[in-house]
Amino acid sequence: MANIKSSIKRARQNITRNVHKSAQRSETRTAIKAVDTAIEAKDKELAKEALGKAEKILDTMANKKVIHKNKASRTKSRLNKKVKAL
Repeated sequence: MANIKSSIKRARQNITRNVHKSAQRSETRTAIKAVDTAIEAKDKELAKEALGKAEKILDTMANKKVIHKNKASRTKSRLNKKVKAL
């Protein structure tokens, strides 16, 4: 356990941030799964709509540094490739 006042505060902040970022990562994964589900159902219109939402969420999370910008870009590219293949 931390003894110094600043490190106690830092530990407290880390717990709060971890909870917040976990929820954001979960939201991102849910958006990606929505696109995959639409692709499996072979519903192109629904897949395009879900892709738009997923891209927005991925960009937002990359800007907030929840996920790395290259991971966001790579994920968007792969999803887009799958939707175009429909």
